[in-house]
Amino acid sequence: MNTNFIGMNYTLLKEVVQLLEEFEVSETSKNHSQDLEGFKGWIADSFIQDEKKYPEPEWENKANGRTPESAISTMLVHMSRYAKMYSKSAISDSSFSTQEDFIYLINLNALGAMSKIELIKKNIQDKPTGMQIIGRLIKQGWVVQSKSDNDKRSKLISITEKGREALDAQMGKIRHATSIVSGNLNYMEKMELIRILNKLEDFHNPIFNSNISVPELLDEVNNNYLQIQN
Repeated sequence: MNTNFIGMNYTLLKEVVQLLEEFEVSETSKNHSQDLEGFKGWIADSFIQDEKKYPEPEWENKANGRTPESAISTMLVHMSRYAKMYSKSAISDSSFSTQEDFIYLINLNALGAMSKIELIKKNIQDKPTGMQIIGRLIKQGWVVQSKSDNDKRSKLISITEKGREALDAQMGKIRHATSIVSGNLNYMEKMELIRILNKLEDFHNPIFNSNISVPELLDEVNNNYLQIQN
C-alpha cells in the first residue's frame, strides 16, 4: 500500500472530483478531448478566463514581496478603524460612550434577552471588556438583568424602554454612519463582499467560540482548522 495515501488531503480530492463533474457538463469542455490532457487544457483555459474577468489587483508593497494575506489583514484592520471613526461621529452628541454600547443595544433589541456571555460572544469580545460595557448599560438604565429560568446561575440581559428610546434617538445617525462604511461599492460589489466576509466569519467564529488559550492559538488553528478548509 502507498503510505502517502493515508495522509491524503480529502478536501483536495473532493475539489478535484467537483472539477471533473464540471468538466463533464461544461459547454467549454467540448473544445477539449475527454481525457486527462483535455481536462488539464480545460482547467488552463478556465484559469485564463478567470484572470481576464478578475485581474490580480495591486496592493501596497506588492512589488517588494508583500503577501496578499498581509495586505488583507491590514486592510481589514483599517476598515474596522474607519467604521469606528464614523460611529464616533454618530454618537458624538449622545450619552453613548462607545460604538459597542449601541451595538449591544441593537442586538438585544433585535434578538431579545440573552445571557451576559451570549451577548459578549455575539459581539466577539473578551469577557472583561464585555462586562464593562454591560455595566455601563445597566448604570445608564438601558438594560436590566434578571434570573434565567433555565440556569439559575446565569443572568439574562434585556433592553429597557429607556434603552430603546436612547437607541431610537441615534438610529438615524447610526444608519447614516453604517451606509458610509460601504463607501462607493455598487450593489453587486456589496453582495460579493458579503459573500466573502460570510466565508471568513464561518471560518473564524468557531475558533473564537472554542476559547483556545492565547499561547496555543496559532498552532491550534494551523493544525486543526486551516488544513480542513475548502
